[in-house]
Amino acid sequence: MLCFPNCKINIGLYITAKRPDGYHDIETVFYPLSVTDVLEAVPATMPQLHMSGRAVAGNTNDNLVWKAYQLMRSQYRQQIQPMDIYLHKVLPMGAGLGGGSADGAYMLRLLNDYYQLNISDAQLAEMALQLGSDCPFFIYNSPQYAQGRGEQMTPLAIDLSGYSIQVLCPAVHVSTKEAFAGISPKPAPYD
Repeated sequence: MLCFPNCKINIGLYITAKRPDGYHDIETVFYPLSVTDVLEAVPATMPQLHMSGRAVAGNTNDNLVWKAYQLMRSQYRQQIQPMDIYLHKVLPMGAGLGGGSADGAYMLRLLNDYYQLNISDAQLAEMALQLGSDCPFFIYNSPQYAQGRGEQMTPLAIDLSGYSIQVLCPAVHVSTKEAFAGISPKPAPYD
């Protein structure tokens, strides 16, 4: 099975508070874009993650695609068989586009569809939150007003298809954790 995890932009990202659990509360609009990675899964004798395209730093066991596969297998071991997973990275890492989050969320969706598990979007979003704060967005993959860690979403009727969105990515990697650590939270301004 083949799918194309897309990225997103944040429109008006506000960091409003540091939470006791170490995360931050945000207010933003998540908006999906059509730039994608490529994700494929096929039956295999031993599960394995194969990566191509842009280099992905870190251990394979920390990759959100692999974590999503392991999460689904832990809950649906009888249904989900070993698979070869192929991830071709197009989206840059550390650019704030949610590429890794999209890959993890799409893996959950792919397995749900392939094995006909009939898991609801709400349940998939709960599972996706275990992978990362903005992973649930990619389950719904439509414009959303996001609060909390990013998991509290309200659908928005925004259509920017008549506009040209230019995404520039300089050769600079910004760790989300480090970026958030350097922010002094404050309420979002409302006019």
